[in-house]
Amino acid sequence: MTKEEQQQQQQEYNAYVKQVTPTHSLWANMAKAFLVGGIICTIGQVILNIAGNMGLDQETAGSWNSMILIFSSILLTGLNIYPSIAKWGGAGALVPITGFANSVAAPAIEFKKEGQVFGIGCKIFTIAGPVILYGIFTSWVLGLIYWALKMFGVF
Repeated sequence: MTKEEQQQQQQEYNAYVKQVTPTHSLWANMAKAFLVGGIICTIGQVILNIAGNMGLDQETAGSWNSMILIFSSILLTGLNIYPSIAKWGGAGALVPITGFANSVAAPAIEFKKEGQVFGIGCKIFTIAGPVILYGIFTSWVLGLIYWALKMFGVF
């Protein structure tokens, strides 16, 4: 293959890559994430206000709020609605508690056909597992650092 043919092939490949690579607008994605995350947080605040107006103390109202948001996320995941919201809203739908509930429910729904043990039991934490693992590990390391600094009188 001559050098000209290689250059021609490289140009064709670059044109193909440019054609099939999706284009994203950073500002549009940030606006969508802000909108979706804001709507989820607003719904949570409405639930919290309603629970407070029903006479529940702040801690109990917060618990009900979390349970309702988690249940709603799992229900919307089961109805295949939450993945569409997450695809459109990006991190705005994935960061709140609803996103974590979705990350646990989605693999369980996807792998239920493989059975209770090898399907749901083995695959349920494929997405959320690393988050839990590294969250616990980071907490342990930071706790160890805090303990050491406290032992040396820094705090």
